[in-house]
Amino acid sequence: MSASETEASEYHSKDFNWETLRQEIENDPSLNYHLLPFPSPQQEEHHSRDSIKAWQKFHIQHSSGKFFKERRYLLKEFPELVSCEDGCKVLEVGCGNGSTALPILRGNEKIILYACDCSNETLERAKEFVAASNVISVEHRFHPFYCDFVTTGFPKWLACDYCREMFALKGQNYLSDIREKRTHETDICCVGGVDFITLIFTLSAVPLQTMPTAIRECFSVLKPGGLLLFRDYGLYDMTMLRFKPEQRVRFREYMRSDGTRSYFFCPDNVRNLFICAGFIELEIEYCCVKSVNRRNGKSMQRVWVHGKFQKPTCIYRPGSS
Repeated sequence: MSASETEASEYHSKDFNWETLRQEIENDPSLNYHLLPFPSPQQEEHHSRDSIKAWQKFHIQHSSGKFFKERRYLLKEFPELVSCEDGCKVLEVGCGNGSTALPILRGNEKIILYACDCSNETLERAKEFVAASNVISVEHRFHPFYCDFVTTGFPKWLACDYCREMFALKGQNYLSDIREKRTHETDICCVGGVDFITLIFTLSAVPLQTMPTAIRECFSVLKPGGLLLFRDYGLYDMTMLRFKPEQRVRFREYMRSDGTRSYFFCPDNVRNLFICAGFIELEIEYCCVKSVNRRNGKSMQRVWVHGKFQKPTCIYRPGSS
């Protein structure tokens, strides 16, 4: 067994109880500022644009790729990416340097992966990172592209207006019938949507007020019955507790010194965001991992929210049979 396979097989996500952590945090006076309500923020017209610029600068600074490690645990958390049919299409939103793309491409040699990011520099690093991996047929299966999906939406070549309309109105059985009847013109206008979307540590970087728009955009390009796989920062994660009072910009949202932001989720608000967009909840829970800092030997309690959401195969409309 290789080193990467060993690391993945030893991965576990229930090292401690989140409720116990919550009680410790909420009973610690020095951390009380994290719990205080935040006054209604003023309108920030350039919030989204500034956030994108901050992340672009961040990726340029960390262009070597050493800042991000390959997420080898991913296929254990989301085995659907391995067991899906040949030729399944995945859209990775916010691909960074390819640390999520590579284990997906390595774990399923028949999968096709479209990966977007708001930084051209990062996309170049992702191409180099994946190309150097010697994964089978990767040049035909990995398709990175620039996209600020919150502001401009996903490109029409991913799912054209016709496909999005069919996704919104028709059930899976009907879609299976029309696939064989699509005209040549329709076939070449887009890739026909995707079977999976991965949102891995991406939504937390999106401004809070635009999260519903971001999720609806994901919903629009996902095929009926398709899955959205979610993982992001959880409430009372170690990184949240390190933020100082002056770094709070909203309730549970913080700004780093470089201008990048992070929001910290609980299962309830993740559930509400996705259900309001039309998804069906399959799984949602805290993932609690205890790790040790190799430099100083200190124990670190990491908290993430793990979720799986499905796009309905048929949307019920009153009066329909």
